[in-house]
Amino acid sequence: MSFPLPDSVDDLKDLIGREVASLRASVRRTAEQPSAPPPGEEVTTPVQLFAAPAPAPASRDARPRCLCSTHDPGASGTCSALSAIPASAVLLEPVYDEATRGVRDFLIVAGNRIRSADWLEAPDQQVGQRFLEARPGAANSGLLPALADLVTRGGTMEGRVVDYTEQRLGRLHRAPLLYSAALCGEQVLLTWRPVQSQTELLTIDAQYLASMGWGHWDLLSGKVTWSEGLCRIFHADVRMPWSLEQLCDALLPDDLTALAEFLTSVLAGEEPAWTRIRFVVLGEVRTLDLLGRPVTGTDGRPWAVNLVARDLTPQIRSRRRLAETERESDRLRRQTQAERRVADALREALLPTHSQALAAVGLTVAASYRPAEADAAVGGDWYKCRLLPDGRVLVAIGDAAGHGLDAVARMSQQRHALAGLAQTGASAGEITTWLNELICSEPTGQTATVIAGHIDDSHTLHWADAGHPAPLLLRDGRARPLHTGRRGPLLGALPGYAYETTSTPLRSGDLLLLYTDGMVERRGEDISKGIERLAETMTRAAGSGPQELIDAVLADPDQAGHEDDACMLVIRVD
Repeated sequence: MSFPLPDSVDDLKDLIGREVASLRASVRRTAEQPSAPPPGEEVTTPVQLFAAPAPAPASRDARPRCLCSTHDPGASGTCSALSAIPASAVLLEPVYDEATRGVRDFLIVAGNRIRSADWLEAPDQQVGQRFLEARPGAANSGLLPALADLVTRGGTMEGRVVDYTEQRLGRLHRAPLLYSAALCGEQVLLTWRPVQSQTELLTIDAQYLASMGWGHWDLLSGKVTWSEGLCRIFHADVRMPWSLEQLCDALLPDDLTALAEFLTSVLAGEEPAWTRIRFVVLGEVRTLDLLGRPVTGTDGRPWAVNLVARDLTPQIRSRRRLAETERESDRLRRQTQAERRVADALREALLPTHSQALAAVGLTVAASYRPAEADAAVGGDWYKCRLLPDGRVLVAIGDAAGHGLDAVARMSQQRHALAGLAQTGASAGEITTWLNELICSEPTGQTATVIAGHIDDSHTLHWADAGHPAPLLLRDGRARPLHTGRRGPLLGALPGYAYETTSTPLRSGDLLLLYTDGMVERRGEDISKGIERLAETMTRAAGSGPQELIDAVLADPDQAGHEDDACMLVIRVD
């Protein structure tokens, strides 16, 4: 049998309704004309298989009324309906905390005589006791918070498995119990029974772990049965499972055709049918794999429908997050690669190797730059060593605060500004003073350190210090910091400050090491210890050339682990 595919959810619901009505009419006609049974055989007609459709379920937000008409919720007498419940049952009165107004326990106001285990008292023997007093094994089971939440939010609690353990007369007793609860007026009706078998317990756990559930729709009687797992997926009350029409109402409109094809194939008797459908449950889109199978009757038509659903929403959500993470990682990777290309170009432009022209004035120079971050090509540290038109050699090293391209931009500005100021022939102190005014005028408020100066034709170093570690001088096999009593503040910290020049004569064979604080600073250690460590490393390398000294410093394990950019400039007087 084939059906035309509907164009809307209402059309699909009408199709289901017509098929169910046709099925019931056909079975009724068969039931009205029974064939004569063989002698001695009883007659069983299909009319026994269906009844009037179940009444429409009440609103899921409505609080249930008391189960009997005689029970007064304010009284403590026995609710007459409890004796008819074939499981242990109690009626609980919430006990509120006076300070927080939250439920802290329950009072047992009624109970039946059903014992869930031979070592547990019957509920009617515990009337008047607090729930945790009567059932101490429930204290750590999470049952009390679940019941308190039921009082606050309404609804029901269905099929909560509690591994109930209690000590009685010096012995530990244990029983897996299956608890269910619902509001009964302002009170709570709580029932429990032993888990019938390990298979039942494993089935409940398996549905939860696999995010699965099943449903059975009897098309003749209209009875619908859902498992705990399916109710959990759709956030439905197990006592009010959804009809096929209600299932259609939760459908995501874009999946109408897929669900229509699935249901029509099941109603047509095809088995098994499979599809992936999205439903909107409490405002959230949930993706389910549905497997459907018709249960055929004596006339070959499907009299019932079985569906198995697996909730893929967590996996879909994880895949979506993974895809978003991969897209973000790819974007950051492309951005990092672009920044690295820019930084590489800047490093080549801003930190070039020393000029061969320096050798003509009797100086040998080597330099090294190590960024704090392995992926960074350049940061805020910089150096400058070049021959000026007047025959002097400009010598400078600095550190612009920060990291990344912002620090590179400031470093570039300071380095080029210093090179331009050095062309004026001014002293080291004057150059540093002008550079300070430039940085103070910047709106960023960032600071910097620098040693700026020049070596004249007599091999005398004239230098000014703005908050930077003093150079190290290796002479006669011993390294020590150059002394200056004229060290000034950080660049950008004090507008109008006049920096002074210090002059240090250099000799043939001297090695002068200028460096940034990344070479000597360690977390939790005074910087003076780092300077002493670097001087000792330099002393051990006595007799080496500039590049050999840099290699020795970088190979020294005591110099490893720097947390900031580190730059070195080594000058030997030949």
